[in-house]
This record gives sequence, structure tokens and C-alpha cells, in this order.
Amino acid sequence: MVCSATWAVYIATANNRLILAAKAALRRKKQHEHTLDQTIAQISTLEQQIYSIEAANINKETLLAMEKAGKAMAAIHGKLDINKVDETMEKLREQHALGEEIAQAITSAPIGEPIDEAELEDELADLEQEQLDNKMLKTGSVPVSDEVHRLPSVVNGEVKSKAPVHVEEDDEEEELRRLQAEMAM
Repeated sequence: MVCSATWAVYIATANNRLILAAKAALRRKKQHEHTLDQTIAQISTLEQQIYSIEAANINKETLLAMEKAGKAMAAIHGKLDINKVDETMEKLREQHALGEEIAQAITSAPIGEPIDEAELEDELADLEQEQLDNKMLKTGSVPVSDEVHRLPSVVNGEVKSKAPVHVEEDDEEEELRRLQAEMAM
């Protein structure tokens, strides 16, 4: 029993020491938490001060830039006034009007003799007749042998062709169409 009483005292003393150590650890924890909270608050205050300084610096730079812009505009506009602007605009309008008059005079006055429309119509009719004559000469010859009988016989009804027939224009026809288009303008 003596042993167990000693053991109980030993356990109680150890528990007491553990409790005291735990309390001391909790005190240190609370102190560290308090110090951490203070440090976080100080960092936040410093960040706010940095932001305020940066904003003040931006405001100062903006004001300086605006002052320089105002001086530059004053220097630019110092030699200008509304009367000079109106005078310059009037001179420009006069020059544009003069340019329009010159362009009108150049484009409206025909150079050379006027073209006779009747003569153009006659020349066009001659060209058309010449083209028709050339077509008539290119028709080929009439078959003289028994070539007609060698053609395939056609069944009663419509003749169906396998491929569409394309009429090719001669170079002269194409030239004639170009000339007609130019005269129409």
C-alpha cells in the first residue's frame, strides 16, 4: 500500500506539472496570438499608408500633366483666334470652288468636232452587215453525195440531244459588242 500511495503522489505531482506546463503553453499561445494580431494590424496600417502615398503621388503627377497640357494648348492657341480660323476656312472654300469651276470648264467643253450620231449609226449598220456577210460565207457547202442517207434515222417525236449546243462568238462579234458598249456610254 505504501507503494500505491507513493505512486498516487507521484501521479498527482506529474499531473500537477502537466497542468502547469499546459497552462504555461496556453499563456504563451495567447501571447503569440496577441502579438500576431498586433503585427497583422500594423501590416494593414502600413499597407493603407502605402496606398495613400501612391494615390497622392498619382494625383500629383496627374495635376502636373494637366498643367503641362494646359500650357501646351495655350501655346498652340496663343497664335490662333476665331477670326483667323474663319478667314482660313473662307480661303479654303474659295479654292475649292475655284477647283470645281476649273473641273467643270474642262469637262463640259468638247474638244474637236462634235460626233455626228447619224454617221455613227451608219457605221454601225455597215459593221453589222459585214458581220452577217462573213457568217453567210462561212456556212460551208451543200452535200453533193449521198451523205444524207448515212445520217441516223429519227424516231417519230422529238430529237433529244445529249449535250447542249454552245454558240461560240467570233472575235469580230466580240469586238462589235465591245464597240456597241462603248458607244452606249
